[in-house]
Amino acid sequence: MSAAPRSAVPEARPAPGAAPAPDLLDRDALVLLAGLHQRFESRRRRLLAARRERQAVFDAGGLPDFRADTRAIRDGDWRVAPLPRALLDRRVEITGPVDPKMVINALNSGANCYMADFEDSTAPTWDALLAGQRALREAVGGTLAFDADNGKSYRLKPEADRAVLIVRPRGWHLDEKHLLVEGVRISASLFDAGLFCLHNGAALAAKDRGPYLYLPKLQSMEEAALWNDVLTHIEQALGLPAECIKVTVLIETLPAVFEMDEILHALRDRVAGLNCGRWDYIFSYIKTFRAHRDRALPERGQVGMTQPFLKAYSELLVRTCHRRGAHAMGGMAAQIPVSGDPEANEAALARVRADKEREARAGHDGTWVAHPALVPLAKEIFDAVMHGPNQHDVVRDDAVADRDALIGPPPGTITRAGFEGNVEVCVRYLAAWLDGNGCVPIHWLMEDAATAEIARAQLWQWLHARDLGGDPACLDDGTLIDDRLFGQALLDLPSRLAAQGPIPGAGRVAEAIGMLGELTRSDTLEEFLTLSAYERLA
Repeated sequence: MSAAPRSAVPEARPAPGAAPAPDLLDRDALVLLAGLHQRFESRRRRLLAARRERQAVFDAGGLPDFRADTRAIRDGDWRVAPLPRALLDRRVEITGPVDPKMVINALNSGANCYMADFEDSTAPTWDALLAGQRALREAVGGTLAFDADNGKSYRLKPEADRAVLIVRPRGWHLDEKHLLVEGVRISASLFDAGLFCLHNGAALAAKDRGPYLYLPKLQSMEEAALWNDVLTHIEQALGLPAECIKVTVLIETLPAVFEMDEILHALRDRVAGLNCGRWDYIFSYIKTFRAHRDRALPERGQVGMTQPFLKAYSELLVRTCHRRGAHAMGGMAAQIPVSGDPEANEAALARVRADKEREARAGHDGTWVAHPALVPLAKEIFDAVMHGPNQHDVVRDDAVADRDALIGPPPGTITRAGFEGNVEVCVRYLAAWLDGNGCVPIHWLMEDAATAEIARAQLWQWLHARDLGGDPACLDDGTLIDDRLFGQALLDLPSRLAAQGPIPGAGRVAEAIGMLGELTRSDTLEEFLTLSAYERLA
């Protein structure tokens, strides 16, 4: 990138106390990031304000719906740009954080693609973010290596045998406190995407490998259009080919499901597909309807993809994508192999198999797994159904854009185990996150920020049911869910956790319990758990 005059852009620099990292944040990087901030920050702020305004309508009793002003886009006969060769076959994608060991294992896993996650799987300490950017740069260059303390060495396979790299930057709602532009925090989205493209864009473009991104937490076509303009700016600033940066959008918010056509249209020259980000989608459903007592969900374990509102969402996504020539990607299987218990392991694999068979039969073009051991199983299932590189010929005309079907609450109950499980998952995940670990195995499920958010939002909604104008929430045995029950669950948790042996973030459990207590008892539901927790990270 050609150096711009210092007067052309505002000054960007690491915040006081943050390591300077000159190998990543050189002058070209600081100029690029400052320029992105200068051009797009005010627009980002307006769109975040629009989110709050929309939520206020929902809190007052309004319901999300398809937009009248964009009907022509939904009804129009248009398609997205042709997909690049590297993204034609995405039948299995593995996801995970960006530490060097995970990057190597994921790229070597046999999956078609690896989503390197700066969002829900990474606790964004400054050290972790810098280490992740370095790991990805070395992976793109083919030099990444990792030697564990136990003497085991990890090395990359030859490039032809590696998964295609797709990077998920953090969402529009997050700031990056460690880099300031004229004293103001930069957008975490701009930081993650800009820095990755700066250091890897030319090398990836030369290989016809992107750069490729996964875009999280979008709520509207306007937010998608902002991403399109940001990426165009990055391409021009770095001298990259136009539209070489391809994106896949996670449909993981309830408002976004009503704008899938519009989001594809806003990104039509660079979008490769949409993904069923199911866990964040469930969280968004709870958050959107936080003031609607009649739409409270049962406990998390009962909210599976066969529930009518989730089935309608995933099938409409398939129909929308295939109509436009884009991939319809399935969601995450959170199960991980159960070591030392063959029976439990077989039960976990059976749940994964059933989920992936449902996705393949529904017409999805690929799916996600969280563990390398699940890659062969997912491939076997999709290979049996998908005889070409994708299933774009599955049109799903039976899936209709029915608002009531998309927002209908499922039946179910709240068991004591489900209630206490929500408390445990929240505390254990938050403790690990505060300790720098954003992806945590808990009871043989890989929990990340999205699953912890479901548990946290449910606890808030159950505890505040009476305040929301409805009947109080109760367990299935009739026990009232109130502050007394919640407080006792918090009080009992340390001894329960001690009986399980060492856990990640054990030293921050007390802090996590205190935070969960404050967040759950608050009169308002915090938009994201990670917003307040972020201020406690180094």
